[in-house]
Amino acid sequence: MKNIFGKITTLEHVLTFFHDGMTLMFGGFGGVGSPPTIIDGILEKGIRNITLIGNDTGFPHIGIGKLVSQERAAKVIASHIGSNPFAGKMMHDGRLEVEFSPQGILAERIRAGGVGLPGILSDIGMDNEIVVTGKQIVAHNGNEYLLETALTAEVSIVYAKKADEYGNLIYDKSARNTNPLVAMAGDITIAEVEEIVPLGGLNPEEIITPGVFVDYVIPTKGVNWRWAWE
Repeated sequence: MKNIFGKITTLEHVLTFFHDGMTLMFGGFGGVGSPPTIIDGILEKGIRNITLIGNDTGFPHIGIGKLVSQERAAKVIASHIGSNPFAGKMMHDGRLEVEFSPQGILAERIRAGGVGLPGILSDIGMDNEIVVTGKQIVAHNGNEYLLETALTAEVSIVYAKKADEYGNLIYDKSARNTNPLVAMAGDITIAEVEEIVPLGGLNPEEIITPGVFVDYVIPTKGVNWRWAWE
């Protein structure tokens, strides 16, 4: 297969972008749709003190949860951590900083980061001390809103069913979840995919993430999350 854009590469190459103390954004919902080959590579490389940004902390042995349960994360920005008991214990023990963001707001913060906005205004959670703490309140047209700051990361990792040589991505049903938003918000975006096809091999009407957002594509070694919600 041709690689005229230089995007199709190896796990070993993309792992050079990961380092201790980095900010990492990930796709996935309960582990489903997270890129397991990349996550395992991060574990094997021994990267630590990561700030993780994504929907949740997965399960202990599925998705991003493997990084959390092996204490590779210093901070998590997520909508919930309930499916991973290690995350809750580490938070209560003071070994993991957790910033909670309502799921829809989290998605919009990531979207804002992906399109270059500094943040969004929202009245969701105005009566909740946890949500309001530390946030700027902005008045507009006689109403008050929270300024929810945009989220970006040094590296975004996503999982897709198919990619072409330019990095255009197609996702598999619910495994699509937050991946399209995450793909937009990384300084470097790496897609792990089931199948790589030549240019013209994807139906343009089915492409969800345009390749302009994707820097590198690697083939997956297989997933470990298909049973997670069965």
